[in-house]
Amino acid sequence: MLAGMLHTALISLPSPPSPVIFEAGPFALRYYGLFIALGILAATWVGSRELSRRGYDGTLALDSLFFIVPLGFVGARLYHVITDYELYASDPFPGVFEVWNGGLGIYGAVAGGALGAALFCWWRRVGFLDFADAAAPGLILAQAIGRWGNYFNQELFGRPSDLPWAIRIDPENRPPEYADATSFHPTFLYESLWNLLVFAALMWISRRFERRLRPGDVFILYVSLYSLGRFFVETLRVDPAFIIGEGFRGNLFVSSVLAIGFALLFFLRHSRPSRKNNTPS
Repeated sequence: MLAGMLHTALISLPSPPSPVIFEAGPFALRYYGLFIALGILAATWVGSRELSRRGYDGTLALDSLFFIVPLGFVGARLYHVITDYELYASDPFPGVFEVWNGGLGIYGAVAGGALGAALFCWWRRVGFLDFADAAAPGLILAQAIGRWGNYFNQELFGRPSDLPWAIRIDPENRPPEYADATSFHPTFLYESLWNLLVFAALMWISRRFERRLRPGDVFILYVSLYSLGRFFVETLRVDPAFIIGEGFRGNLFVSSVLAIGFALLFFLRHSRPSRKNNTPS
């Protein structure tokens, strides 16, 4: 038994000692909030550069935060609370507001943020689809950074694993059915790495095929590619999630619908043959 425990310790990644960086009285700085803030900063910087490249004022990215961030957080929390309400049903207050303990649904964040962006574009008279295309690479980069907050919270891990990169999870954070397991798939890491690949792909595509892309294409590709990776990550995760039917994870359904739906939308937009000049010469 001792040999088995030593073997696990040697081949798995350590779990973080605490989700809190430091505390000062009632104030506590948590890694979860820190990585979300770093993600927002990265998204703003990339979005500013992309807007400038497209001929817009780069400062629009910073100005838009006053619309996008509040509605994005509201959407993210609503998605989580609605789809996982059983976690709060017995004692909903103040639990539904404790975002520092985790519980932000990315699809809700994107929906809420898109609404905020639409309002901002209407107010500043900016093309919404152009703005969405400029924001998409920064958004997926922010998601890659923000996923590391889940590492420090010891959440969103996958099934038990003895792979060299498996992560050790403290007993109090393990699902009851896996109480005897010590290391698990670091699905937060898988998703973070996938998001970085999508970020690189969007940056390359938006430049390489700039003249062939239509307004909104980059954002459509972002939703489809992210959802594709999220689908496969969801097949490994064991954290509580809303269930559809008999044991089917709801996020698997949402991810598959969005991945396929937005991919079809992209191809349909480009399936029409280019118009040829039929004027007699």
